Amino acid sequence: MAGTTFYPSNRAPPPFRFPPISRHRKTILITGAAGYIGSHIALSCLLSGQYSVVTIDNYHNSFPTALKRVTKLAQDALPAGASDEDKKALEIAVHKGDISIKSDIENIFKEYESKGGIWGVIHVAALKAVGESGEIPIKYYENNITATINLLDVMDRYKVRNLVYSSSATVYGAPSAVPITENSPLRPESCYGRTKFMSELILKDVCDSDPEWRIISLRYFNPAGAHESGEIGEDPRGRPGNLVPLLAQMAVGKFPEGLKIFGDDYPTPDGTCVLMDLADGHVDALGALPKDDIFKAQAASTGFGASGGKYKAYNLGKGKGMSVKQMVAAMEKASGFKYKVEVVGRRTGDVPELVANPELAEKELNFHAKRDLEEMCRDQWNWQSKNPQGYEGTA
Repeated sequence: MAGTTFYPSNRAPPPFRFPPISRHRKTILITGAAGYIGSHIALSCLLSGQYSVVTIDNYHNSFPTALKRVTKLAQDALPAGASDEDKKALEIAVHKGDISIKSDIENIFKEYESKGGIWGVIHVAALKAVGESGEIPIKYYENNITATINLLDVMDRYKVRNLVYSSSATVYGAPSAVPITENSPLRPESCYGRTKFMSELILKDVCDSDPEWRIISLRYFNPAGAHESGEIGEDPRGRPGNLVPLLAQMAVGKFPEGLKIFGDDYPTPDGTCVLMDLADGHVDALGALPKDDIFKAQAASTGFGASGGKYKAYNLGKGKGMSVKQMVAAMEKASGFKYKVEVVGRRTGDVPELVANPELAEKELNFHAKRDLEEMCRDQWNWQSKNPQGYEGTA
């Protein structure tokens, strides 16, 4: 696909070079930062050299060890002889709290009001399992919508109006055409997808109500993989709801009952996005928030129609589909483990095809999905083999 670069499987990407750490860093609050996606976003923010990171997490499905490792990874990436000031700049300010409790959010904003204030928020915290959402819908609406409203209310009172929102490709439901663009119809088919759709609509209304608000929603397409170091990765409490971490855990002896594929008659494979590409996309979005020009031509880039406010949605994905069987084969190659596979019926809420068209994000955010399936599975296996019991087994 035009605009996307993939590194050949026999060649590693160029070595990372830490950019100069800005003395005018913006302070970013990341909700759900200890989780799988949030921890990698926190690392990307630190590695950019442009942001100081503050976090809030209730550790419902995550571990505080992840954030300690993020800080160490960022500090280890500094060049030899880095100053103590630079090392200090890469320490994460960790807060245990629940964004469904408004006072937990307000305490953080109040603390940083005397420290120059919080510039913006990356809102990742949410319940996210499609199947589970249909079983406990009230919990999903409470955690994914009510908590978002709490966050918006506190942000508004402290005049913090820059937000990057973690949305999902599930807002599209079963698309009428692929690859999916941002102006494709929004017809979510799962409770989880509806919580993301409703939250996006709320965010758009907030932007329409006040020109000071600037919000970018990032619609994820099946994030998978881990940081190449193997120090941070996905470690859900209980059985993983996503395919790649489930395969990795099976390869270290968990869940010996085998893998169920929910339907093998879907028309084409699903899209995906390697997690570190996704994390870097959040840094791209933060950098784009101050730019007025990206918020023009709203009708062509949100799926909600014309808007007078500064709200924009972008697809983050690779633009290339992969079947479950392809991903199983790639994990077998990475891990050396042979999986037992059983094909069963489809799940309620699953859609037949979700492949992103990320051209808008490439053009306006300078987002690029650089990593391929082989790298994704290699990094996932590196994480799992180093941490067979997850964070709890190595903390």
